[in-house]
Amino acid sequence: MMSELGEGMTAPDFDLPRDGGGNVSLAGQAGKIVVLYFYPKDDTSGCTVEAVDFTALSDDFAKAGTVVIGMSPDPVKAHDKFIAKHSLGVILASDEDKSVLEAYGVWTEKSMYGRTYMGVERSTFLIGKDGKIARVWRKVKVPGHAQQVLEAVRAL
Repeated sequence: MMSELGEGMTAPDFDLPRDGGGNVSLAGQAGKIVVLYFYPKDDTSGCTVEAVDFTALSDDFAKAGTVVIGMSPDPVKAHDKFIAKHSLGVILASDEDKSVLEAYGVWTEKSMYGRTYMGVERSTFLIGKDGKIARVWRKVKVPGHAQQVLEAVRAL
């Protein structure tokens, strides 16, 4: 079991397939602030609200020199449908083998109705231009979250 990633630590790099084809990597965002948010599943209620909220603020994030990347274990095809259905303006990375989810410690045991299973803990990592983690939000509650993250970006 590795120690939990925290503020001041170097964010693990990744290079994953993304919506619309091609790949997205953390190294490829050098010199930018990155909001990396992990969510359980495309087109489910909480995940949709979160993606729509980040999209609504995408101009503000861009003005602040920030790239917003959402990540889930869904395949790229699901991401493409999700983006088209809700006109999303965020990058969606596909981590089907869950290696990045594990590196960030967000692939965790969850329980629902007394049954335990592995799933994504809704979390957001704010990564500074230096590649270090500036803020971490775990077990995110969606309402108002994107706005909180934007305020944290502006405070960097």
